[in-house]
Amino acid sequence: MNKARRKRLAQAFDLVNQAKNIIDEVRDDEREAYENLPDSFQNGERGEEMQGYLEMLDETYNYLDDANSVIDQI
Repeated sequence: MNKARRKRLAQAFDLVNQAKNIIDEVRDDEREAYENLPDSFQNGERGEEMQGYLEMLDETYNYLDDANSVIDQI
């Protein structure tokens, strides 16, 4: 792989890290919002919806982490 393509991959790696950081911040905010809900809401429809969002954010973060692992191997 030439220098220009390696440089582009390094940029992609950095962008994926930026996306991971954003998702991490949003996930932390959503988790805090969920934890601040009264128990009745946590166990209700709203709480279940928020738990679903948290799971999706975790999954997205893991996919991005996997992507950076592959980029790093290249």
